[in-house]
Amino acid sequence: MADYKSTLNLPDTEFPMRGNLAKREPELLKRWEETGLYHKIREARAGREKFILHDGPPYANGNIHIGHAVNKILKDIIVKARTLSGFDAPYVPGWDCHGLPIELKVEELIGKAGDKVDAATFRAECRKYAMTQVDGQREDFKRLMVMGDWDNPYLTMDFNTEADIIRSLGKIVENKHVTQGFKPVNWCMDCGSALAEAEVEYQDKKSISIDVKFAFENAHELLNRFTFSEDSKENYLGLAASIVIWTTTPWTLPANEAVSVHPKLEYALVHLKEANELLVLASDLVTDAMARYGIEADGYAVVAHAKGADFGWVQAQDAGAQLKLKHPFMPSDAGMSQGKLVHVITGDHVTADSGTGAVHTAPFHGADDYIVSNNFGISSQLMLVNAEGCFITNDVMDSLELSGLSTANKGNFRILAILAEKGALLKKVNLVHSYPHCWRHKSPIIFRATPQWFISMSENGLLDKAMHEVNNTVDWKPGWGKARIESMMTDRPDWCISRQRTWGVPITLFVHKETGALHPETKELVEKVAVLVEERGIDAWFDLEPASLLGEDADQYDKITDTLDVWFDSGTTHFSVLEQREQLNVPADLYLEGSDQHRGWFQSSLLTSVAVREAAPYKTVLTHGFTVDKDGRKMSKSLGNVIAPQEKVDQLGADILRLWVSSADYSNEMTVSDEILKRTADSYRRIRNTARFLLANLNGFNPETDMVSADELLPLDAWAVEQAIKLQDEVIKAYDEYATLAIYQKVHNFCVIELGGFYLDIIKDRQYTTKADSQARRSCQTALYHVLQAMTRWIAPILSFTAEEMWEFTPGQTGESVFLDEWYQGFPELKVQSLDDAYWRQVMGIKTEVNKAIEQARNENIVKGSLTAEVTLYCNDAIKSVLDQLADELRFVLITSSANIVLGEGGTATEIDGLSVEVAKTEKEKCERCWHHTDDVGKHEAHNSLCGRCVENIDGEGEKRKFA
Repeated sequence: MADYKSTLNLPDTEFPMRGNLAKREPELLKRWEETGLYHKIREARAGREKFILHDGPPYANGNIHIGHAVNKILKDIIVKARTLSGFDAPYVPGWDCHGLPIELKVEELIGKAGDKVDAATFRAECRKYAMTQVDGQREDFKRLMVMGDWDNPYLTMDFNTEADIIRSLGKIVENKHVTQGFKPVNWCMDCGSALAEAEVEYQDKKSISIDVKFAFENAHELLNRFTFSEDSKENYLGLAASIVIWTTTPWTLPANEAVSVHPKLEYALVHLKEANELLVLASDLVTDAMARYGIEADGYAVVAHAKGADFGWVQAQDAGAQLKLKHPFMPSDAGMSQGKLVHVITGDHVTADSGTGAVHTAPFHGADDYIVSNNFGISSQLMLVNAEGCFITNDVMDSLELSGLSTANKGNFRILAILAEKGALLKKVNLVHSYPHCWRHKSPIIFRATPQWFISMSENGLLDKAMHEVNNTVDWKPGWGKARIESMMTDRPDWCISRQRTWGVPITLFVHKETGALHPETKELVEKVAVLVEERGIDAWFDLEPASLLGEDADQYDKITDTLDVWFDSGTTHFSVLEQREQLNVPADLYLEGSDQHRGWFQSSLLTSVAVREAAPYKTVLTHGFTVDKDGRKMSKSLGNVIAPQEKVDQLGADILRLWVSSADYSNEMTVSDEILKRTADSYRRIRNTARFLLANLNGFNPETDMVSADELLPLDAWAVEQAIKLQDEVIKAYDEYATLAIYQKVHNFCVIELGGFYLDIIKDRQYTTKADSQARRSCQTALYHVLQAMTRWIAPILSFTAEEMWEFTPGQTGESVFLDEWYQGFPELKVQSLDDAYWRQVMGIKTEVNKAIEQARNENIVKGSLTAEVTLYCNDAIKSVLDQLADELRFVLITSSANIVLGEGGTATEIDGLSVEVAKTEKEKCERCWHHTDDVGKHEAHNSLCGRCVENIDGEGEKRKFA
């Protein structure tokens, strides 16, 4: 028997079946680095329209986590896609390098600044430590196949960047957005520093809630302000009267300066029968309060009502006519023997949602308290709590036995004891509630007034201008991002930008010792300092002798030693990076970060950009969600559900992780688990196997000489090319819209359905058995070539290693890298086909039903496979007209040895109306070469084991095909 294997066009390629990504990806990365591919891309795109994605800097501390991987991969996908669209799309990665976390790490290593080492040595060690963190994270990001200017990133601790951060501060000062004030700020007792809003997170905390009586100085006058219903107020003359406040921070009571009520809220005068005293409570809260105090309904009576404005100080009224309260235990400024008196004031921040409807007001310990107190000219003269959260030591605190006690523990309990001694404590209850915590230490914070520097939201209308940019200039993706940042910014307080730290960009200002005014030449001085910092870094300011810049005026001014909030560092990179680097520009086309950055980097960048240039720093803001485990839980070491990207890359390869990112709906929480990554690896294999089939069947194909024209393409091949053309338009549109999930779905489905489930299955016979240079085979190879070229580019932004590998093995490929090219432009202009897409979709559906019938017959041992089957299709006129067009080629489409069409009923019904299928085992001889069973096998003397079609393909002119 002759060996006909050599006469077949068997698929062959060196493109490996297994990607072996974990081992081979680093080899490609090394090649990219050695050949300088990133810079070659920049050269190739020089002069093109720019697309700038500005990298939000991760903090240079610790290993990267799965959230970092998601962020960097999404950015890389977008930048690479824009590169393939022909844009000059540089990617300059950055790192945030100053701030407390690095200080704490360095303190562990060498001790605190000013204690075991001097500040300059400490800063040098911070810089050194930050650089080691940058280097480690950089290698991890590169391993994710992220392409960028890794040799020249921006670091907020670079001398030039530090200088430009200072310059941006100078511009904001010049535009009159910076103020100095003694205001309550978020204060972390562990940090020993103020916190920005973005550094505060809310967690449940167990607190002691208390109801406290503040006695009215003049109870008789109080009765005059209330309207009595049945009883006469004379019945209550001489009774003690108090207003009740409810608070979860007893330690703030020593700083109380007032009690706030809502001017329009109704309040009740409640008579406690057993105690024979009067209480003032919000009418809507009386029932709940009495129940909390354990007083039955017959133990009290509401005897009168009044609006808050009737007895509380309203701004327009004369302060002298207002009622005052006796502080429960604090002495007056006049001396220890006299009790302190405080005002009843009105404020719109008061609600009747819970508590008593009366709010204890300590302007040093709350933003609302500070604002409402200022409205009435009420201010404290003494801060009673130090940076460590302990009561200060003085005569008053000593007398109350509070000196040195922690506000979090012993101080709280001592105040409860004092209130009980004074008879002012109505109730105390343990309460679990949401409370602000430091995002670094996870510890509860306090509000504490300290002298700080602020970017004012109201000065020169900064917040209004920023909100205008939010609503009119910036495109927010997804759309809910706009509502989110609006909610974060509405009524937001002034931004405290000063910190009392060692490792940070200094606030390089000089303030007059007596007036507190900035030096009149601040603009010029800021630039002089910036020049010094460019030369020596931030130490240039800390070592600076004021006389060297101010001359004889030096003794009149204080040099500010506070450092800037690190959110200011990263928030001003629109100036210190985008505006300074030639290859970048501002506004950036895109900022892309996690959803937490609406309160962080998105907002700090917006506010500082508007303060500098009255415009947003970005055109579009894209937000992705957080990663969660399969049960929807946030990734946490304590839960043991953390997935380290480095481990998964070492196990599976970066392309698998990148494919998972693209397949997740990043607009919501992104679920990741080992099982999900395993399924992703299965999807990857489908794409890779499709690519390998395309490459293997281009064996022997030279696109320069063997490609057929559009007119010569068989209809099925033309259809395949048409599908690729349509899909390319959809893929590019999806990339433009940052719809990575849609790209994954479209490309994967194309591999599974149009290609794997239909086209590639059909063409195998024609590809393998026709003459090598026949029109039937070259038509097929031409289609495969076009699909391969396009598909390589479609997947390149996501599966970067795999695409480069496909590029390398593509016949006739001359370019060094797919990323030096653009979306595929080599598609032929297809002629109008009589067998259009709708037609082939009908055939695809019919083929699916036939496959089901053959599979059923195989399970019943009627046939062994499709080529041992003869199928009869019973159909109506409409379906028959579809099938008749294929004539004898129908059997090649269905991959059966014969296919008969019968008008009428019979066989087994399918899911297509008007179509039934009958499957029978063929009795015809099998062709040794093509495996089809036909009548003419053995009828040819020279080739007695072949069918006539194979004989013609070996010895004759070759088989002719019309359709498939």
